Amino acid sequence: MTTKVNNKYGCIEIDKHVIAQIAYRAAMESYGLVGFSQKIKGIVELLKGDNATKGVKIYETEDNKIEIELFVIMQYGINISTVANNIIDRVKYSVENTTSIKVSKIDVNVQGIRVK
Repeated sequence: MTTKVNNKYGCIEIDKHVIAQIAYRAAMESYGLVGFSQKIKGIVELLKGDNATKGVKIYETEDNKIEIELFVIMQYGINISTVANNIIDRVKYSVENTTSIKVSKIDVNVQGIRVK
């Protein structure tokens, strides 16, 4: 599954896994974020290493834009909405500047809270 960017010189195909890695790295720079998560049979698991991008879902829309869905675990004692807005801003900026693909929507799903 790839996303295509057309310019005057030709077509560039970017794999969705690459976009997920860019989004993951940008989000992890945010203060208050412990990590990404995945729900398996009702149990939330903290993802680490190469599996961390499983907490990022990329959807391509019809108008050549993408939507990003993030599943995260946040630090206890922080303002969740402030951290989520910070994550959205960082991810949108990084993905659009790195890939030249417009991001139409970013959803942050808080799966849990952890004491860091």
